[in-house]
Amino acid sequence: MTNRNQIEIVALSFLSVCFCLGMSLGVTIRFGRIQESNATATEIPPFSPDSIPSLGDEEQTITIKAVGDIIPGTNFPDHRLPGNPNQLLPQSVRSYLQEADILFGNFESSLTNHPYSAKDISRGQTFAFRSPPAYAQLFAEAGFDVLNIANNHTMDFGIVGFKDTVKNLEAAGIKTLGHKNQILYLEANQIPIAMIGFTTYDLYNSVHNLEAAQALVKEAKNNAKIVIVSMQVGAEGTSALHVKDKTEYFYGENRGNSLKFARIMIDTGADLILGHGPHVPRAMEVYKGKIIAYSLGNFLGYRTLATNAQTAYSMILEVKINSEGKLVSSKIIPVHLNRQGIPQIDQYFRTVGLLRYLNNHDFPDSNLAINNKGEIVVLNQETD
Repeated sequence: MTNRNQIEIVALSFLSVCFCLGMSLGVTIRFGRIQESNATATEIPPFSPDSIPSLGDEEQTITIKAVGDIIPGTNFPDHRLPGNPNQLLPQSVRSYLQEADILFGNFESSLTNHPYSAKDISRGQTFAFRSPPAYAQLFAEAGFDVLNIANNHTMDFGIVGFKDTVKNLEAAGIKTLGHKNQILYLEANQIPIAMIGFTTYDLYNSVHNLEAAQALVKEAKNNAKIVIVSMQVGAEGTSALHVKDKTEYFYGENRGNSLKFARIMIDTGADLILGHGPHVPRAMEVYKGKIIAYSLGNFLGYRTLATNAQTAYSMILEVKINSEGKLVSSKIIPVHLNRQGIPQIDQYFRTVGLLRYLNNHDFPDSNLAINNKGEIVVLNQETD
């Protein structure tokens, strides 16, 4: 056999290996994303703890990325929409939203063409937001899997607008969270996951009804390996930066006790708490080995949300959890909103500095620290 023939055989063998490897990687990427379980809130998903295959020394994990409040502009009562919707989520930001098994946000608008608002916006500090239904595809293309709708704006255009919002998001492949008595069952990397959304209104799952909230978390924990709780709790604005162990009020509304609610949810079985609603970032803590993010701040508020001072400080929170619900790693990807309320990756790490200050002030004895890369470091892994 000539040297040339030998070289050709070796080359063909190498290409075959690369092709097989490429096919394997393609399958891994194709099926590594989140899959919805067929279970409903009252059904038990087909899983048992023994059904998860062992991967030997490789630890099974899921990666959750979460952002805060989202309003992609409004066409009510006047036109405040961008000329090109794609500018709402710049590519530099989208790239940091990738590689998550679950990408979550709090959607505080309605996706409808319904002409009549359910709110009297002539009253002071009363706002109604309506965004084009086609914007649902914008968030699907950015990678969002789940959007919370349990908040004070999804019903801005009544039940018609609410149903349109849910229909348009789900038509784009985005699950909606926060419906009354809902437990959203999902699966990622062969790990069963449950998500529950809470807010301060009885129309949804209410943070004020602790007994009902605990019952939902217990049911979720019986049927899934990981339970994620979303909560819209607390007062709003730059005067509401701090976590306080007391009931908060905003314009006379009881906005709940975020610290009490979050800790009780973890005591009951939750593995991660994602807070939103105050429109500013708040401190984080590790409680019994689980992360509580008390507020993720604003993420997108095109010509709708304030962007002064800390209302422009934002983040993408990344949390990696193993199949037993234990924290593996976490980090803050700092974001800053420009004057129009469009998110930009923040090279100055302003949100990281703010969270360090808030953590030191609100939880001075905490075992959570944030390094200069935005990575969350747990100084003591004890969970009791």
